Amino acid sequence: MSTAADTAAPYGAAAATSPAPRKAVTLARIADMHARGEKITMLTAYDATFAAVADAAGVDCLLVGDSLGMVCQGLDSTVGVSLDVMRHYTESVARGLRRVQGTAWLIADLPFGSYQESREQALRSATALMQAGAQMIKLEGGGWTVDTVRFITERGIPVCAHLGLTPQTVHALGGYRVQGRDEATAARLCQDARALQDAGAAMLVLEMVPAKLARAVTAELTRCATIGIGAGSGTAGQVLVLHDMLGIHLGKPARFVRNFMAGAESIEHALRTFVHTVKDGSFPEDAVHAW
Repeated sequence: MSTAADTAAPYGAAAATSPAPRKAVTLARIADMHARGEKITMLTAYDATFAAVADAAGVDCLLVGDSLGMVCQGLDSTVGVSLDVMRHYTESVARGLRRVQGTAWLIADLPFGSYQESREQALRSATALMQAGAQMIKLEGGGWTVDTVRFITERGIPVCAHLGLTPQTVHALGGYRVQGRDEATAARLCQDARALQDAGAAMLVLEMVPAKLARAVTAELTRCATIGIGAGSGTAGQVLVLHDMLGIHLGKPARFVRNFMAGAESIEHALRTFVHTVKDGSFPEDAVHAW
């Protein structure tokens, strides 16, 4: 009879051992990882305890995602999440990291309606999340957001951009669909990625785009680390929603999600396995992202 440890073995012995002590993840360290080709790991976090556990497992970056609207609040989309809610959850995650002298880099989403009005509104919203404990903010889209990214980064706030499937504008996109499949939309995405890098974005989430396109964008960007989700293995790092990778769903999971709890001895073991498989390149598998 196989045991949980036997089941976890294919992910490597290193996945079952605690990571070596590490220095705090900083923007400079992320840039160094990107330059050296070390994969960057990211998971969402919404509370103090899970933030501490993910940090102990060696996750490089924690994202307080507006996905909390669906995962924690039971909303149909992220559109209903407010800035006050994001500030509350960001404070909770930041406290969890402080309690354990955490080393993960903390990113928080600017929610829908908190940055579209003007770049000044975006700065006020970003300031609120930074004061809540975030070290970087994330916003969605290209085009008009480039000026906003430049305005914010020039004032000392690190920015993570987000292209491809952008959940806040899912209704305009026609639903949760793969982006960049045709030549015109792929070219636009590449153009937006270059512009966002030039505006100062230090990271870029690529969500649900063809693996070939994500790889091409990653190769072209030298100062901006790409983080994939449903975008194949060619990005500089990977992110998943915490609940998804633990096999906890209110609905049907996306096909690119792997249940890391399968065969794991504990939640921390599952998180360490995620880190290990991203770092060694065995997750994700490009075949799953053959959009």
